[in-house]
Amino acid sequence: MLFNFDSTDPIYTQVAEQVEAAILTQTYREGQQIPSTTEISKYFHINPATVLKGFNVLVAKGLVEKKRGVGMFVSSGAYQRLIDHRRNEFYQLKIRPLIKEAQQLRFSEAALLDLIKRGFETND
Repeated sequence: MLFNFDSTDPIYTQVAEQVEAAILTQTYREGQQIPSTTEISKYFHINPATVLKGFNVLVAKGLVEKKRGVGMFVSSGAYQRLIDHRRNEFYQLKIRPLIKEAQQLRFSEAALLDLIKRGFETND
C-alpha cells in the first residue's frame, strides 16, 4: 500500500481504494483475511480510526466483512462485484463520451470499431 499524504483524497478513501485494488489484482482473494486496522495503522503511521473508516467504506460496499474477534475478510463475490462496478463506470465515464465525440466527428459505428480494433492490435 502506498499513501499520498499530499493528495486532496482523504486517507480513508485511499485505504479503501488500495484494498479494492488488491482485491482486483487478487492479492486479497475472496474469503482471505486482510491486514488488520492495527497492522496498517502501525506500519504506515496512520490513525487507526482513519483505517477503520476506510474499511467501513468497503463493508458498506459489500466487499469486506467483519468477523467479530477474528478480523476483516474479503467477501464472497467481491471480485465480481468490483469487476461489474468498474465495467459500468468505464462505460459511463469513457465509452459514452467516446461515442458522443465520435458522433460529432461523423464516425460511423464501423469506423469507430475499426479504430478500436486497431488500438488492440498496436498496443501502443
